[in-house]
Amino acid sequence: MRFNMPKPMLMRMAWLLCLSATLAACKEKVEITEAIRPIKTMTVSEQATGQTLKFSGQAAAVDSSGLSFQVGGQVASVKVDIGDRVEKGQLLAALDPEPYQLEVDAITAELVKAREQTAESKSQYERQKRIYDQGAGVKSRLDVAEYSYKAAGSAVDYQRARLDSANRNLRKTKLLSPYNGTIAWRSVQPNEEVQVGQKVFEINATGNMEVQLAVPETIIDRLKIDDAVTVTFPTLPGESTQGRISYIGSAAVEANAFPVKVALVNPNDKVKPGMTAEAGFIVTDENRQPGYKIPLQAILPAQEVNQGFAFVFDPGTAMVKKTPIRYLGAEQKNTIVTDGLAAGDIIAIAGVSFLADGMKVKLMQPSGSGS
Repeated sequence: MRFNMPKPMLMRMAWLLCLSATLAACKEKVEITEAIRPIKTMTVSEQATGQTLKFSGQAAAVDSSGLSFQVGGQVASVKVDIGDRVEKGQLLAALDPEPYQLEVDAITAELVKAREQTAESKSQYERQKRIYDQGAGVKSRLDVAEYSYKAAGSAVDYQRARLDSANRNLRKTKLLSPYNGTIAWRSVQPNEEVQVGQKVFEINATGNMEVQLAVPETIIDRLKIDDAVTVTFPTLPGESTQGRISYIGSAAVEANAFPVKVALVNPNDKVKPGMTAEAGFIVTDENRQPGYKIPLQAILPAQEVNQGFAFVFDPGTAMVKKTPIRYLGAEQKNTIVTDGLAAGDIIAIAGVSFLADGMKVKLMQPSGSGS
């Protein structure tokens, strides 16, 4: 029996068959191309109990002195300026020596007169002593002559001491460099009147350098003399210098901060006094728990404070396991995990909110040690 189907119905059936085939193909294609999520990972490594801290300070010469005249007077000459290199014993500036030279001359004359008086008194004493020894003299006259002779000798000693002091003051009219160094500051001009102790120069010694810091009271007890320090200078990018703590102040000086000095070990010649420096050193805390440092973005938060989840990758199954962890506060976008992880664990460090326990994943890149 021959069955004749209308042409429109045949076309409709053909269209339905094509649509079914297309949907089946699409479904098969979706199933085939369903992607395995790639994840960025890191390998957990042991983290020390130390904490790296950085403080800003200023470079300075270990030997640095403010210089002043030990006598007052009018400045006759200034031989150096800021930035000049000087050698030990070099003349930096001088006062007018005339007033001090006149004083030396006057005291010298007084000393000559005192010596002449002593010689005359000595002669009178010896004359009275001879007469008294011969039995013709009077004891009172001998005593007076002896007293005059001793007084004249004391006058000589006094004038000699005055002359030594006057000569010393004359020498002090010349200001000499105490060591090899560089003039860092100057505040004196020729013909200017200066007072005793008035600061006129500051000199930085050539050689040893240090960085001067102010460390908060909350940290100072965690520092020790000879602790290693890494020092960098903003004006010298890419370069660093090693140092050691050489001084820790015993009293706070400003804003409850304590003075700390870091001696530089073989500093770069480019490091100059006055440069801004940043000193970074590791401080220890006996109460701090050891753990593992990981990025904050690797943690899926939980409801409890300082608790969350990390996704640990299993190379055998290529799946991640949602693992509960405990961690400490944030430090430069990282945190310390104290419980839940072990050294060598491979954890996801990005996109953790899109992961689930038992999800199959693939590594985006070879895992490396975290820092």
